[in-house]
Amino acid sequence: MNAPLHAAAAAPPSAAPASAAQEVHRIALVGPLPPPSGGMANQALQLSGLLREAGIDVDFVQTNAPYRPVWAGQLRGVRALFRMLPYLVALWRAAGRVQVFHVMANSGWSWHLFAAPAIWIAHLRGTPVVVNYRGGEAANFLKQAAAWMRPSLRRSAALAVPSGFLAHVFGQHGIASVIVPNIINLERFSADAAPRAPGGLRLLVARNLEDLYDNASALRAFAQVRQSHPDAQLTVAGSGPLRSELEQLARDLGVADAVRFTGRVDTTDMPALYRAADIMLNPSLIDNMPNSVLEALASGTLVVSTNVGGVPYIVEDGATALLVPPANPAAMAQAVLRLAAEPALAEALRSAGRASVAQYAWNSIKPRLLEVYGQALASKGGRRP
Repeated sequence: MNAPLHAAAAAPPSAAPASAAQEVHRIALVGPLPPPSGGMANQALQLSGLLREAGIDVDFVQTNAPYRPVWAGQLRGVRALFRMLPYLVALWRAAGRVQVFHVMANSGWSWHLFAAPAIWIAHLRGTPVVVNYRGGEAANFLKQAAAWMRPSLRRSAALAVPSGFLAHVFGQHGIASVIVPNIINLERFSADAAPRAPGGLRLLVARNLEDLYDNASALRAFAQVRQSHPDAQLTVAGSGPLRSELEQLARDLGVADAVRFTGRVDTTDMPALYRAADIMLNPSLIDNMPNSVLEALASGTLVVSTNVGGVPYIVEDGATALLVPPANPAAMAQAVLRLAAEPALAEALRSAGRASVAQYAWNSIKPRLLEVYGQALASKGGRRP
């Protein structure tokens, strides 16, 4: 096995002097912003606000900034230059103003085009970097690109990942990491004390309409549920290139009248969708630490999810959720029907699920993250801009 690239172990940071964390008062947060809404964009937006509330100045360098001028976005083949050049300039300027770079990183071209340049520019300017890697496709990406990633990772002060799953994936390549979980706003995502409106079984899918999330299996599972619960309803909350295909599938299955495709949903509207649902389905084929699962649990919504990637690291089958094999609509339908038929089990899962997400509140994550920042700053000898 190759030697670890970082000294940090794949576990929460150990206790460090509070003064180390207090020295960090200005960071650059590099990542995407909504729209479109997505796990990384939503986490970046939330984190920037929470850090500012904590008294830390945040320079946000947006990786998906609008094209300027707007018409440049129509020029295929060269439009990337209209985004990359301003991005690189923004990175260079930010690296001269801040103490630490926090780079939100993902697999594929996102790593090569956005994360790696941020790491190298910060390195050239002597600014320590915390790479915050996320994404369920890390295992496949590392098999292909670990050799390309190592030079960049060696120039970062820390690699932070949101789950034990990704820590394990990187550990298989001899790359150590520190776990800093995603943050769930437990004030926004909370169980509604008011009784739910009467009606049939209400199901929700809150994933984008892409192959990776296998919404087709959720539709097929719903069609089977409808055979026992003809008044059941399904809401598909998300946008993506497969919408027309999925709408046609709903018609073919004879459930189109009971399926509502919402399109893109603003993050401020998601809590109401969770609270209105009895069960959330997560049919994804690959996953890391899906915020939608944690948000549903916090909202008191039962979860039936595929047993893939990092999902079993955040929920326990039969204790906080029910897990089923991927691409298996029959198993997913049976899990839904079991919850509908066993109210005692449903209530036990609901209660345990809500308790389990307390660890993802900001007051639990904040000291971990500030410690990582402090250690990154200490690695550069306490450099100040």
